[in-house]
Formats: sequence, C-alpha cells, structure tokens
Amino acid sequence: MNGTTVRVGAHTRWPVHGTAIAREVEARAQSQLPAHALMQRAGLAVAQLARALAPHARTCWVACGPGNNGGDGLEAAAHLQVGGWAVTVTLTEPTRDVPTDAQAALQQARSAGVAFAAGPPLGMTTQDLVIDALLGIGARGQIGGPMASALQRLAHSPAPVLSVDVPSGLNADTGEFAAFSGAPTDGLARAGTAFYAQNTLTLLTIKPGLMMGAGRDAAGTVWFNDLGVDLGSTPTDAYLTPTPASRQWPHTTHKGTRGDVAVVGGASGMTGAALLAATAALHAGSGRVFVGLLDPAGPTVDTVHPELMFRPLSDLNAPDPVWVCGCGGGTAVRSLLPDALNRSAPLVLDADALNAIAVDPTLRDQLERRGWIGRQTVLTPHPLEAARLLGCRTAEVQADRLGSAQRLAVALRSVVVLKGSGTVVAAPGRPAWLNPTGNARLATAGSGDVLAGWLGARLAALGTVATIDQVQRCAADVVYVHGQLADEWPADRALTASALAHAIRP
Repeated sequence: MNGTTVRVGAHTRWPVHGTAIAREVEARAQSQLPAHALMQRAGLAVAQLARALAPHARTCWVACGPGNNGGDGLEAAAHLQVGGWAVTVTLTEPTRDVPTDAQAALQQARSAGVAFAAGPPLGMTTQDLVIDALLGIGARGQIGGPMASALQRLAHSPAPVLSVDVPSGLNADTGEFAAFSGAPTDGLARAGTAFYAQNTLTLLTIKPGLMMGAGRDAAGTVWFNDLGVDLGSTPTDAYLTPTPASRQWPHTTHKGTRGDVAVVGGASGMTGAALLAATAALHAGSGRVFVGLLDPAGPTVDTVHPELMFRPLSDLNAPDPVWVCGCGGGTAVRSLLPDALNRSAPLVLDADALNAIAVDPTLRDQLERRGWIGRQTVLTPHPLEAARLLGCRTAEVQADRLGSAQRLAVALRSVVVLKGSGTVVAAPGRPAWLNPTGNARLATAGSGDVLAGWLGARLAALGTVATIDQVQRCAADVVYVHGQLADEWPADRALTASALAHAIRP
C-alpha cells in the first residue's frame, strides 16, 4: 500500500507534526515493513507526482544528498528513467557514506541506466523538472561545500523544482532557512532567495515549517503522501485551521444576544488604532460597540460610524462587555489594566496592553489568575511583543513559533494568537491551530487592531461562559477569515486597515 498523494489545501483540518514525531513515525514504520520498503514507496510517490506535474518533461535532474532524502530521490530517478525520461543524478557525498536503504536505491538507479554527473544536464528548459532530494528534514546548522553548490544550482535552474519532504535548507520545524558557511549572517535566506520550489511533496507527516515563516513561500504548492503508514494515536503538535463554518443567527436574535464590546485604547496621537478596532467589532456583528479613548481630547462621535458609542472610561458599564484593550494605548493603558483584568470575561489584550504586562509582575499574576478561575483571555502579540512577554529575543520566538506560543499560553493561562507568517493560535494543554491563510498585504499599520476588534465581537457572541476550547477555536476562525480577506483582495486595490475592517461580514 503506497498511499495517495493529495494537495494540502487551506480548507481541511490537517494534523501537523514536528520533526521529532516525524522521525519516530519513520523509525516505527521501518521496523514494521520489509527492508527498503518505505524508501521504495517514497520514491514511487515522488515519481508519480513528477509525471503529473510535468507531463511533457523528458529531462530530469535529481540532486541527492547523503541521507534517506537522497535515497528517496534515487528511487524516483530509477522509476522515471524506466518510464522513458532522461534522468541525471548528482550525489553531493561519496557513495560510501550513503545509508543502507539508500545504497539499495543507488543500485536500483544504476541498474535502470540513470546517468550520474557533477551537475545538471545542459539545455534544461521550463518544460523539464528538477527534483530536490538533498536534505529534507535534515537541515541543521550551516551548509557548505558540495551541498551549498548544489543548492545554488537549484536556485538558478530554469526548470521548476519539486522538493522531497521539505525544500532543502529549510528548517522543517520553524520555516527558517539554514545559513551557508562563510556566507552573510542571513545565509541562504539572502544567497538563495530564488530557491523556491514550485511544489513540495511531504511524506509521512505534514511539517510545520512548510506552513510558517519563509516556508510558506519556499515550499510552493504542498502535497502530502502518508506512504500507507497509519499514524494511529501519534500525538499531534498542531492542526491547520480549516475553513470556518458559516454562522447562522436565529430570527429571535437581538442586539443583546450578539453581545457588547468595549474598546479601550487610543492614547494621544493614536486614537485611530482604537477606532479601527471598534469599526471591526461593529462590522463583525457586535450588538453594541463602546469606545473608551485614553486621549481626553479625542473625538466624542464618529460621523462615519455613528453607531459607535463613545463613553468616559468610568462609564463603560454595559452588562458583561468584552473589553478589547491596548490598541494605541501607549503607556496610559497600564493604569486601566487592573480593572480590565478584573471585569471583563472574555478579554482581548493587544499591543501596549501586552507591553505593560511584560514589565509589571503584578499585572502578569492577575492575568494568570484569570485563567485559573475560568475567565478567558486572548492575547494577540506579534513576535517582538511575544519575546517581551517570554523574556527572550525575537529571533528565539521566530526560531520556535509553535513552542513559543505554547509556552506563553501555559505561562499566562490564556489563548495566544502569535501573529506572523503562519499565525499560531495556542491554548494551554491543547494542540495549536496553525493558520494557512494571509499574505504580505496584511503587513500594514492597523491590520492587527482590526483583528483585535474582530476577535472581541466574536467572543462577545460566545458569551461569558465560553470554554477555553471554544475561545481557541473562535480565535482560529477569526484569524483564518482575516487572512482569507487578504488572499481574495483584488490585485488592483490597496488593502488598508480601514478597508479591511469594512470588508468584514458578521
């Protein structure tokens, strides 16, 4: 049973496993199957997808590393050669260093008549195909020597690239690129930015690095084949967020059942952030939206959105409002956080509210206590804010986005929305949700404020007795649609935060 290759789309609840679990699955499968069987299945799956992706190709270059990833490439090369393609294989290491299974694949390729050369064949065109079987999940540390040379040739190949398991040089857990030895500090990310595979076939498990960081660009279209291996009760690190179900409101709905949102923020010079959050909450279907500005000279009415109700901070007394606190809050928001942490359930904390908690142990303890007594909080940090809360560097957060989000969720007993390429939605003791939508159009001032207000409206509709599982899934759904709007945005229209807020549908 070879398994079926399927496209990893942005609409299915795919389980995601890090490399530690992937290696365990591979070792278990190898112990249960006949010798070389798993590699044979992998090679056949690669060859089948290669034929489907490049039906008119007749020339193929397979770049093979010294490990099992290279063995998968050798198996694929043998299948394609037998099928009538002219296949050239480049080995980056001496054949004596090839593992046992890969040795068998090497012999298979030789028997099939595959050519071996130091580099790609001359005259390759866009009709042909390159198979990247250099490193897979084995990228660690710096890359030099023949491996670096092969990667540079991949980066400049005129033919499209199909990567086996993971684009070589990409960390399968983090979505970060390895560095070339002796290269600039950002290494392959600078020297090989053109090396983006058009397609990646990931095997046995879906790796998180394909879905976050640079991996979202580097992997191209992601395909998956489980090679006929049943994961059974293997624990899951995360799930890809599927397309949320459409929400239907009963005819008996009124503004009270939709819930209230109170946006608290907008210090001097930053009132726009609070108004963006409030506008998002309004368009997301909140029953009533109150605005408490921290700027005493701020507006008292929004003529574009007269539905917004401006209140002095002391008068935000609607029954059980969901507070969205911190958008444009500056340092002034710090004095209001004890009241917000005490009153609001659920509560959304963004931007300057997070920065205040990062430097105030008392606020941090109060936030943690909320979780222990079942009062739900959603934190929406970008990587720098997450680093401040964790007491580490931003690079450390980005080097382990899943782990960082999970640690923060456990430490603060909250749902954490770690924003960025592949936003992570984590909750204590639960698999994370990994968002497959969104693009660089969201890298604009105010898009995070819109997300915070949108979350407030959706949490208000859930009510004060929502469980942490409901809150985590609600946050994941909002993040998905927030990104989906950017994915579907017309190419000839600028995506501003205000336009994004107005595009929200309840």
